[in-house]
Amino acid sequence: MVERPNRSQTDATAGTMTNVKHPPDGLSGGPRRVSVAGDGSRVIFLRPVDGDPACTALWVFDTDSATERLVAAAPVNSYATDADATTAVFTRDGRILRADLVSGRVQQIPASRPAAGARPDPTGAWIGYVHDDTLRVIGPHGDVLLAGEPDPADGGQPHVCWGRPGWWWAPDGRAVLAARADTRARRQEVSLHLLELDGGWVDVHWDRETYPYLASVSWSDHGSPVVAVLRHSQQHGLVLAVDPRTGETQVHAELADPRWVMPVPGTPRHLADGRVLVGGELAHDGYDARCLFADGTLLTPPSLYVRRVVGRMPGSTELLVEATSGEPSEQHLYRVGTSVSAAGIDARRVTATPGWHRAEVGGDTLVIGSESLDHPGRRWTVWRAGVQVGELAPGTTAPTPPAAPRPVLQRATDRRLPTGVLYPGGQITGGRLPVLVDVAGVGSAARGLPQGVRATRAAWLARQWWADAGYAVVVIDFRGTPGVAPSFEKVAHRRLADLALTDLVDALVSLAGKHTDLDLDRVAIRGRGTGGWLAALAALRRPELFRCAVAEAPLVDWARQDPLVAERYLGSADEGPDIYQHHCLLPDAAEPPGTVAAPLLLVPDAATAAPVRDLAAALAGAGRPHTVLPATGPDDDPIDSAWPAELDFLRHHTARSPAAAPS
Repeated sequence: MVERPNRSQTDATAGTMTNVKHPPDGLSGGPRRVSVAGDGSRVIFLRPVDGDPACTALWVFDTDSATERLVAAAPVNSYATDADATTAVFTRDGRILRADLVSGRVQQIPASRPAAGARPDPTGAWIGYVHDDTLRVIGPHGDVLLAGEPDPADGGQPHVCWGRPGWWWAPDGRAVLAARADTRARRQEVSLHLLELDGGWVDVHWDRETYPYLASVSWSDHGSPVVAVLRHSQQHGLVLAVDPRTGETQVHAELADPRWVMPVPGTPRHLADGRVLVGGELAHDGYDARCLFADGTLLTPPSLYVRRVVGRMPGSTELLVEATSGEPSEQHLYRVGTSVSAAGIDARRVTATPGWHRAEVGGDTLVIGSESLDHPGRRWTVWRAGVQVGELAPGTTAPTPPAAPRPVLQRATDRRLPTGVLYPGGQITGGRLPVLVDVAGVGSAARGLPQGVRATRAAWLARQWWADAGYAVVVIDFRGTPGVAPSFEKVAHRRLADLALTDLVDALVSLAGKHTDLDLDRVAIRGRGTGGWLAALAALRRPELFRCAVAEAPLVDWARQDPLVAERYLGSADEGPDIYQHHCLLPDAAEPPGTVAAPLLLVPDAATAAPVRDLAAALAGAGRPHTVLPATGPDDDPIDSAWPAELDFLRHHTARSPAAAPS
């Protein structure tokens, strides 16, 4: 039996969700999109106005005076700066605005409208942006077209987009490396081109037929552009150095894995000494980790799961990385040596307190953002030359529950699945509670599977409100989830549905043996995106355990999703159509139910309205119980629109039956 944290009785135990205006995350009012000037003189960030995450303003923290100042009033949804952050550029209503981060002056820049993705070159002399699938630049000669298709009447191709999936300035600001995407096929055909501002044009050459996916691009002042490209199967990739004069490429490293390869964010990149830093996995000789290599030399220890390379430590050749070691619910900062001495690999942890830490770096300035179960929000501290010079003020935070969430985090089953159990405020041991399995997910599987169990208050605030409505909320990171080890994640290749459902069921049984308040006769499951897919799948395939499911904006058919993500988990649809069929909700929905049928509540958004209609039609045709709520728009508040209906649905289907009620 697990001993739960002591909690005082609060009004939250009434099981209502009153006075809640936004889905809580504890981060709504805090700084976001933090960046640091290349010389360390300024920290730039966005801060929500009155705690509204949809309305942010542009701020600067001056490290010399340790003071903040407002530069541009809301709305500023994103921004980009030159190398030393003397200039910031952003768009508003299709217009380009430039902010002088030294004087604070903001002015509109004449440009073709609508403009999107505007950013200055590293020197601050030019501004590039995308307009109607063309790439344009603004400079001394005005607003000029850099790359774009001719008018279709003159032979142009309307399905070609410049600047997608991206474009990158040369370090000296004299050229742009731009992607060109042909969107006619389900898999976009992407090419790369070096475009000089004086009119020169060089195509980048590699075997695009064999390696069609452009995974990452880096162009620093330490060398030529470096790109990573992948096969369709994503089981093999190349790290290529690009000659900016000829467009020819040279193979620096190969990436290979029998399931899939995924470059570590922040890699590949040139180090200061010219070597190429590459991230990859090792799964032999005692290794089961995401590691870093420099020209083939291993830089990180086998215990480290590297999540992102932030940059170079101030005043050092060492790297700053975000990584996990042993405890997947936490993320810490490490400084990693770029050379291996006789003493071996040098990797030292920078952050000491439990939680989830991230960072940005520039010049001699380091900014650390820390989240924890012990405090609300993300706290940003600013360090210069190794000395803390200030903090970024947290701003106005959104309303929070009367009591802070205190989930019980533990590993379950012999597979050591990361789990968390969250109780209502004031819950007294001995009272049997219905269980709500909350499956982490993202819309359209755009970024792959997310990690649900994190040691941060923000991860549990919304779940606490569900708990206070009368549920024991359970979160389980099943196999396929990142953060534990490469083998834990990649074992789900081509069998994600079966392993995920097995892990959910086994973890619930294991947790019930330790948490005696969990009533496994009354289990519900809910999720959004990929989480909505798994919630619906659980109700369709395991209705004897999951009595009902709520699927918000569910992924219905993996064959309709971004191939880059779908093929990572399921392989090629052409080579394994049966695998895609096995992971699709429609065949199960069309099967007549057995003796037990778990009702589904479908909550589509605008993007999933059509596939949810198909799913509802299949359910109706098979006589399966289900309800479909009206599609929500992008600006709808889910608590104000869908959550009350979801709560009514859950309560109705997890109510204790009269025969089971205590006498």
